[in-house]
Amino acid sequence: MALSQMEVYNEYIMQATIERVSQRVDAFNEASAGTIVLSVEGFDGDFLNKSMFKSISSAMRRVDRYAANSDLTPTALEEIADRIVKVAGGASVVWEPAQFTWLQRNEAEAIAAVAEGLSDGIIQDQLNSGVLSAIAAISNNADTIIDVSGTTGISQSGLNTSHALFGDRSLALTAQIMNGATYHKLIGENINNTNALFTSESVTVVNILGKRVVVTDCPAFIEAGTPNLGKVLSLQANGILVLDTSDVITNIDRSNGKERIETTFQADYTYGVGIKGYAWDEVNGGKSPVDSDLGTGTNWDQYVTSIKDTAGVILIFDMDQ
Repeated sequence: MALSQMEVYNEYIMQATIERVSQRVDAFNEASAGTIVLSVEGFDGDFLNKSMFKSISSAMRRVDRYAANSDLTPTALEEIADRIVKVAGGASVVWEPAQFTWLQRNEAEAIAAVAEGLSDGIIQDQLNSGVLSAIAAISNNADTIIDVSGTTGISQSGLNTSHALFGDRSLALTAQIMNGATYHKLIGENINNTNALFTSESVTVVNILGKRVVVTDCPAFIEAGTPNLGKVLSLQANGILVLDTSDVITNIDRSNGKERIETTFQADYTYGVGIKGYAWDEVNGGKSPVDSDLGTGTNWDQYVTSIKDTAGVILIFDMDQ
């Protein structure tokens, strides 16, 4: 293969990957009711900082028109900051071009397969990182956890109890995110409405009793131990935000040195992760975090006053029951 051909294939992979990611991002966002938002909006630098004014609910007071006109202490108007952190990922694939010529097939088939696989892989990586971060942030907040792992497994009753943590805003929790094993335990409780809304490799979105349920086997949903802890996230709109910067950098190289010539494909990509109501702690968490950083609860700081303005709640249960 001439160098010019490699460059053409390399450009094809990058364009095809970005296009496929964009298409599947749109489908996933709609199907998950906007609780997990995968966006193609990018940003420069290590962090994306957003500021807003803090709630002034504490400024409200009762007035007695007949009492003495005493001094009062006004509520200061404060700004609070949200911070989204940039995460880096990569992929590498190797194949032997002679595998294709031996069968009189075009090596472009490998390029098409890599582009499709990379697209699904990026979505899965983004979702895994988002779920990992959300579980860490929400689990670190005592007011957003229901833990029944000492007594029982997954149940609709337990999920309902976790939703009650949001009080009058419980209806804002429009989607529940869980793994396949948990989903099928709930199906075992005679839940019959399982309309599939979206499927992309290992991600499925279904509808259960009017509530969206995103089914995906993210590793963070199970914490090994005694008992094995299962976890379900219940999220409101924009609970998890992933900003895909679309900066997929790819390279294809053909190398000698082995008995058979090899073609190697490598890709680098980045995206931002943000959790509603929780700001990434730049001091504790640092830059370019790895999974262990994203999964550390103290690296996510609640910056809003009420838990009802955070991403959602979590139910923790005994996975073996």
